[in-house]
Amino acid sequence: MHQPEKKSASAQKLSLLGLILLGPLAAFSEPSEPAIDAPPAHSAPSCGDNGSVTSSLYGSIEAQINWSADEVTCDSMPRPNNQGVRLRFVGEVAGERLAVIIALPALRPGDTAVEIPSNVTATVEGSGRFFSTPNLDSCWTEVISQTKLGDDDTYAIEGILLCVAPLGEINGDAAISIPELSFSSILNWNRK
Repeated sequence: MHQPEKKSASAQKLSLLGLILLGPLAAFSEPSEPAIDAPPAHSAPSCGDNGSVTSSLYGSIEAQINWSADEVTCDSMPRPNNQGVRLRFVGEVAGERLAVIIALPALRPGDTAVEIPSNVTATVEGSGRFFSTPNLDSCWTEVISQTKLGDDDTYAIEGILLCVAPLGEINGDAAISIPELSFSSILNWNRK
């Protein structure tokens, strides 16, 4: 009988030692009831409520793009020396994030125009793959509308990009073709 008592005392010591060592860790454990967060405030999509990008890509990246306002992130900024603007669209293609940047050096606030020479760059984010037009001779943009929103330099813009030559890979020998890309977005002429 004496031996079972000894095991019992040893078991008690181990339990006590476990509580001493593991007790402080309980302070870092997840609470049993998750806190209820307030629902996030609705924020307008970066491309505007009617933002969209539609295109077909061929070559090294083959995909149909039909991004809605909730599926695409848009950004814009004036080009250096206020020579036109850059539009940037980012969305998912085959499980990867594709960014398409259109540089419009001849565009001015509020203008609409046909055949604006455009430089286009496409990047597969995180992969190091960059595709670009070498100059302004192979892509043009038709700006269908550019409507001022409010009192600042923000506009709703709609247009169509047309390219007659592929975009070559900067660090490789592949290429992609973007024969036509339609877009609807928000453009801010003062964004730095």
